[in-house]
Parts: sequence; structure tokens; C-alpha cells
Amino acid sequence: MLGVTASGAAAGVAIERLTVSRGTRRRARLALDASGPYGALRGTPGRAIADDGTELYYEVDEIDATDGTDGTDATDEIDGADAAAGAGGATGDPGGVAAPGAAPGFRRRRLFGRKPPAPVTVVFSHGYCLNQDSWHFQRAALRGLVRTVHWDQRSHGRSGRGAAQRAPDAVPVSIDQLGRDLKAVIDAAAPEGPLVLVGHSMGGMTVMALADRYPELVRDRVVGVALVGTSSGRLGEVNYGLPLAGVNAIRRVLPGVLRALGSQADLVERGRRATADLFAGLIKRYSFSSKDVDPAVARFAERLIESTPIDVVAEFYPAFDEHDKARALSVFLETPALVLAGEKDLVTPSSHSEAIGDLLPDAELVLVPDAGHLVMLEHPETVTDRLADLLARVGAVPAETNVGTHGNTAQPGG
Repeated sequence: MLGVTASGAAAGVAIERLTVSRGTRRRARLALDASGPYGALRGTPGRAIADDGTELYYEVDEIDATDGTDGTDATDEIDGADAAAGAGGATGDPGGVAAPGAAPGFRRRRLFGRKPPAPVTVVFSHGYCLNQDSWHFQRAALRGLVRTVHWDQRSHGRSGRGAAQRAPDAVPVSIDQLGRDLKAVIDAAAPEGPLVLVGHSMGGMTVMALADRYPELVRDRVVGVALVGTSSGRLGEVNYGLPLAGVNAIRRVLPGVLRALGSQADLVERGRRATADLFAGLIKRYSFSSKDVDPAVARFAERLIESTPIDVVAEFYPAFDEHDKARALSVFLETPALVLAGEKDLVTPSSHSEAIGDLLPDAELVLVPDAGHLVMLEHPETVTDRLADLLARVGAVPAETNVGTHGNTAQPGG
């Protein structure tokens, strides 16, 4: 939702930036783009087709396995005494295969035809005006430890523009549609085996919409859920840190303004480029709270958000006022859950996560101090640590798994 809230605080940011020349800021952005490899992780690509024909892009990171645990080469080892008693030693049984370098009397037997159970798959859903790369630090930390799927929501990232939104009788985007999109991705990328669903902001709403439409899928296959910086409804009451009179005025005019801007997308995009410095400050205000975020991470968030075309911003915005999935959360009552938010989130305030926690009383509720809306980029080690704990609790990773130090985004000395 960061692409919309910017307009209300523009004046203050503009004043702040008058003291630095535009050329200096442009050179700084180029340097930051070169210094931060954020968003460079790639997996095995795939495509899913939504129920309206939209092509949805996803990537899979598989488990690193060298001992057969990836399901391709399951084996059983039998000690020499049992082998000798049952089949005449290491090489006497034509069904056995001697292990290279094994001690006499030891053999390895291949268990043909026995398919191991599918591994747990963790499916990450991103937020509005972002893409799958917004999970960069969590992806880096979990890579090779657990099977993950990262996908781009329709009209975002590498996914296709919503087919229903491009039609002459265009249908507005709905959160319900995004839930059906997630089902299509699961069917294509993880058609069997247990699932952990992770969603940030709009991605969390997408997870709730999936549960609302496909409760049997959740009950049968979902073993864990993480809802990060999201809301189950009542988003029309959020003030985005603005005075009440100002936010009410914005709410009255913003839908019409966005429709008008969306109809002049090329012109608006040129304007966005011309005022890039202004929007960079607005994005930082609504993304982060702490003062010591790595400038390269802040620039990474800026690139993610500014890559979303204004007409996409416009066609998604109405869905948030209509979003109400509080009742759908009951589907997760028996599912281990993590509910996490930044305490100073101006977009989906932490009170909305507390409301979700009230509806999921057995969930772990974590409010991260000095954190804004993009908490997984601002305090990635905290988010990854709590997510890793959830994965350990549901058996997706061993309890002693060390996710390392991926994601320290504080500036040196900060």
C-alpha cells in the first residue's frame, strides 16, 4: 500500500531535500544500486495460470541434499552381520550394491519403488507495489534448508498483467482473486505435501483469502502460517500518520485521482521519474522507522515500489477498503501461527496484527520495536529468526537449524 500513502506527506519531504542537489542524489542512487546485491537471488522459474488466464511467475528454491533426502535416491544401509545371515555377504546378493570403500560385510541396498514423502514447502506472498524480491533476506537465510516458493502477484514483478483488468469490460482486482491466484501457484509449484504460508501486507490478505475460499486445503495441507505486517480488515480507518481532516480529504478524492492518473500512465510515469527524489523520501517514511537502515536497503525498497506502474497502483487500491477476512482466520485456529508487525507501521498499523492475534489466541504475536511497514527488510534477522522458529516447530527444518546472520541492515557503527 506504499504506492498510495505517499501523497499526504509530500511537502515535508520536499523541504528536507532542498539542501542537497539533484545531481548529487542521482549519483548516490546509482552508487547504492551498484553496492547492494539485494533482489539478485534467483531460483528455478515456473509459470502458473490463474482462473482468468493471467500468467503468474514463481521461482522454487529446492533443498540442498546429497544423501538422498531430496527424494531422488532413497537407500537403506544394512550391517554386515544381517547381510551375511540373510544374503551371503556384501557381494553375494545380486540385489545388493556394495558401497565403495565399505568395510567387508557391509552393503547398501537401493529401495526401488518407494517414494519418500514430499518435503514441506514454504510459500512466500509479497505485498502491494512490491515483488517476490522483498523477501530477499529470508530467502537467503533459508536457501537450501527448506523448499521455498516465491511468486509475483498479478501485475507485479515478472507476472503478467491481470487478464481481467486488461479486458474491455475490466473487472477490478479483488483480494478474493489474489487468493485464487495463490491456489493456482500452489497447484503448479507444490501440488502435494505440507505447506507453510507466509504473507506480508497484501500477501497476508492473499493468504486469508485462500483460507476463505479453500478451507479444506488449509486443513489438509497447511502446517504453519506467518502473517507479517498485514490486516484482516477495517483498512478504511487507517490514517497513515496524517491528521484526521487531511486523511479524510484524501480518502474522498484519492480513488478518482488514481483512476485519472491510471488513464494517463505514460505521462504520470515521466512525472514520477522527474520527482524521484521526493518519492524516495516518502517511500522511506512509509517503509521504515529506524534511523540506521542501510541506505542500499532503502534504495532497494525504493526500486521495488517505483517499478509498479501507476495504473496497477490504481486498479488494486479499491480492493483494500473492501477487504474483510476476519472470519476466515478461524480456519487457522488449529494451525501453528506467527503474527508479526513493526510497532511503528503507518500502513498496516500493529493494532491490526494485535486484532489478528486476538482471533488466533494460540499464535505467537511479535511486535518489533522501531520498525515500519517493511519490517522484513528493516529488521530481517528478527523476522527470519521468528520464521525459522515457526518452521522448526512444524518440523520443516531441524530444531537446531542456524539461519546465520543474513540481513544485518544497520549502517556501520549504527
